[in-house]
Amino acid sequence: MMALDTDVAKTGDLIDWLVARGLEGADKQELLDGYCTRLVDLGVPLMRFHAAQSALHPIYGGTGYSWYQGQGGTYQTFEYSDTPNEAWQQSPLFTLLNEDVDVIRERLVDGNEASRYPLLNELRESGATDYYATGVSFDSPSHSGPRDAERPVDGVLMSWTSNAPDGFRDSDLDLINTALPHLGLALKSASSARVAQDLMRVYLGRDAGQRVLSGEIRRGSLQQIDAVIWNFDLEGFTSLSEELPGAEIIDMLNDYLAVAVEVVHKCDGSILKFMGDGLMAMFDVGELDADARAALAAVALLEERMAELNAQRRAEGLPISNYTLALHAGEILYGNIGAENRLDFTVIGPTVNQAARIAGMHRSLGQRILISDDVARAARPRDHELISVGRYMLRGVAEPKELFTVYRPDR
Repeated sequence: MMALDTDVAKTGDLIDWLVARGLEGADKQELLDGYCTRLVDLGVPLMRFHAAQSALHPIYGGTGYSWYQGQGGTYQTFEYSDTPNEAWQQSPLFTLLNEDVDVIRERLVDGNEASRYPLLNELRESGATDYYATGVSFDSPSHSGPRDAERPVDGVLMSWTSNAPDGFRDSDLDLINTALPHLGLALKSASSARVAQDLMRVYLGRDAGQRVLSGEIRRGSLQQIDAVIWNFDLEGFTSLSEELPGAEIIDMLNDYLAVAVEVVHKCDGSILKFMGDGLMAMFDVGELDADARAALAAVALLEERMAELNAQRRAEGLPISNYTLALHAGEILYGNIGAENRLDFTVIGPTVNQAARIAGMHRSLGQRILISDDVARAARPRDHELISVGRYMLRGVAEPKELFTVYRPDR
């Protein structure tokens, strides 16, 4: 009776800890690190723990976490794949998905036949004696048979491996299984928070996404800031889009936009929105002088990266494009505008409008890069030599604006 009471207390302690971490919003690695450590502290002879989960992310389609006795845990991401690779197809977790099986347990003690799973044979060679795998589904219960292994699964697949001479005791598996729904719920909480962060960052940008998640979600909640607006466009893209197949156009556009985004982020800017074959970015790194210097550093770096990309595409026999940049600095309103049920986190104001007017001057002035006098003044002292291309009246602007371009003696 005493042993039973002790086991119940252990399970209760683990469940309480999992519920607390889930409510606190612990991230996945922190949660699983602590879970494995507590299993060991509670007397479970754990040699290895593994968790696999699908992901809603534009770059990778799944995540993995592996914990080893004496080494701690590591987090992995796996790229999207149209078909399961060989290693995954030979995994016990693949069997859980693809066959009508809820649990897999294999004793790995000496004298047993080799396992059908290469992973378990490798674990046996490393001293493993027992393997147990199951999963937690976040979907509604279904009795329609095994899942399609090529489709994302809303849930977590997990395995526990022991190196104790007799493997897991019944009490160990009772503890694991009793706490499993609570572990699953805490993982679902962590995954939901991570998905929200990833998608907000991808679709709204790093700064805007963080602001929305922090609660800036009311229509009309705008902040007045000083910043530099950076308008990027590809040259001649419209004519190219009429000549090339759709798939080639998309690949080309993605190549160039990827370079522009990388440059903006490297210089601490934020992508505000994509607009056809271009984008609008904002540099708000501190005071306006720091913003201007960061934006000009991005101009120089973009020239370098675009030249590299064009050389690479030319060598591969692919079509190339050039680009235009317009920069303007001043006060902007940054925040939520739109309807009650459809908002956009963006920038508005005269500075944004004037940046668009400057972008319309590229062709008439024969300059790919145009920089307003506001940016030129704010950037002093600057590392980039700017030369004036004249003073002009911009539509809707009362006073003439002097425009500059970057001096490039080698071009």
